[in-house]
Amino acid sequence: MRPGRLQATQVLVPTVGPSCQPSLTEAETARRKRRVKERPGYGVSSGKPSEKNLYADIDAAWQALRTRYGVSPENIILYGQSIGTVPTVDLASRYECAAVILHSPLMSGLRVAFPDTRKTYCFDAFPSIDKISKVTSPVLVIHGTEDEVIDFSHGLAMYERCPRAVEPLWVEGAGHNDIELYAQYLERLKQFISHELPNS
Repeated sequence: MRPGRLQATQVLVPTVGPSCQPSLTEAETARRKRRVKERPGYGVSSGKPSEKNLYADIDAAWQALRTRYGVSPENIILYGQSIGTVPTVDLASRYECAAVILHSPLMSGLRVAFPDTRKTYCFDAFPSIDKISKVTSPVLVIHGTEDEVIDFSHGLAMYERCPRAVEPLWVEGAGHNDIELYAQYLERLKQFISHELPNS
């Protein structure tokens, strides 16, 4: 990131890998600037992967956008994919922003490993299902119906629990890592960012 006042809407992305690049490229063509934040301990990012570090990392990125670059919350779109939805939901439950996009979200770590889990236990990591009701920004949930890593039921539950959810995108037949290959993915992102947000 380069210092200076940035005018276009910012996209803060807790990434999980290169599979999120198509959406970033498309968001950029819609006159949006991107700010990509990798998870600690992954890719070229230093640090140790932990739940605490996920939250600390996105907080640092948020503070940098707000203070160093002078970006106001109404110009920030949070985008999280898979495990990246965990810090995204956490941050969005504490700060209002232009919008939140949750791509293949999980309810909680325990619910991924043990699908029959119905409540959150004190040892359950990543309890996004308990935080989503505190999100006051518009939220777009995207999930593949054939997701083999995080079951489709997670996306559905997050959507149902979210007070500001917009029309979701359920990609019929899509798995965990191929949603971006479906035409309706980019179409829905464009529609949401360009026409459904208050400042679009």
